[in-house]
Amino acid sequence: MKHYDYIFSGTGLAALMTLNQMVKSGGFSDKKILLLDQDAKQTNDRTWCFWETGKGAWDKILTQKWRYVWFKNENSSRKMDLSPYEYKMIRGIDFYNKILKRIALQSNIEFVQCRVTGYSESAGNVVVQTDADDFSCRKLFNSVYDQKPVLEQTGFPLLQQHFVGWRVKTETPSFDPNVATFMDFSVPQKGNTRFMYVLPVSDTEAIVEYTLFSKDLLPQHEYEAAITAYLSDLHIANYKIVEKERGSIPMTSYRFWKHNTKNIVHIGSAGGWTKASTGFTFKNSDKLSKRLVHFLQRQADFSKFHKNDRFWFYDLLLLDILSENNEKGAMIFSAMFRKSHPALILKFLDGETTLYEDLQVIWQCPKGLFIRALVRRIFR
Repeated sequence: MKHYDYIFSGTGLAALMTLNQMVKSGGFSDKKILLLDQDAKQTNDRTWCFWETGKGAWDKILTQKWRYVWFKNENSSRKMDLSPYEYKMIRGIDFYNKILKRIALQSNIEFVQCRVTGYSESAGNVVVQTDADDFSCRKLFNSVYDQKPVLEQTGFPLLQQHFVGWRVKTETPSFDPNVATFMDFSVPQKGNTRFMYVLPVSDTEAIVEYTLFSKDLLPQHEYEAAITAYLSDLHIANYKIVEKERGSIPMTSYRFWKHNTKNIVHIGSAGGWTKASTGFTFKNSDKLSKRLVHFLQRQADFSKFHKNDRFWFYDLLLLDILSENNEKGAMIFSAMFRKSHPALILKFLDGETTLYEDLQVIWQCPKGLFIRALVRRIFR
């Protein structure tokens, strides 16, 4: 059985970001590292969006960025200037190529394409089982999401951010490449929280995505019917579908970190790295991967890798509300964006506001809903 210092089970966003930070730090070049994944990461399987101020580490692989975005609901629309933030988009394949190219230059890193079937820990080592072979290591970074423990508990609600996106190309100019549609709640809600994204990369090409925050997924044809109807409402009839993507991201405040051990750390969706209230993953993974590598350079006990804060509790209250009243999402987000400065909301969603700034945002939300959720949570 081949032995390594570190094994990554799964090579998604969180794993590759963490590995990238390890390489950049220069502190792990003498360590044997193994990546395990059944996917070779050679296709564009997803798109990530995030916001940040000024130039960023990922700017060279951006597909597009926007300073202005639309927020819409059935009663109104607001074109928002995000300054000093910009809303940025990265295609999965461009991210994979960037990181895998860097990894290929490291003689201490190996990649094996296989399916991880399990792992076990004993005597200070971890053994990872795959459909190809077994491997052992001192430390395991696991990003293979197991929903079983989340489903078996009742203390923390579980929703899904699930979506289908089409990259469409039109015959005539149909989009404004300078303005993205951040959330459009004008689509029929049907008892859920449902909205559209429109992410234009030119005046004839855009990603149009139908997204829900709810417990249950839809049949494929329902997502696609909603996108078709939305394009029709935009008076876009002549287009071709260049690419399709589909995904489902767990939204929960479940305490994933309780499953960490001295030698095993759960990352990505498996570690609760997804922003529970919005499903945004890229920025959170960027922050947490840096924190994890810094932590690893200082100590070796993964069971101590966790930092809880008040934003975790804010997310929990929102998910409590949406779990009981899933149709309230449009009202909550509309209230938040109606009057507040967009930059303040984005800063809040990133968990970077002061307590005073928190209160400015929270004050705009439907107070009765959150007070009742708070009372229920306290006396749960």
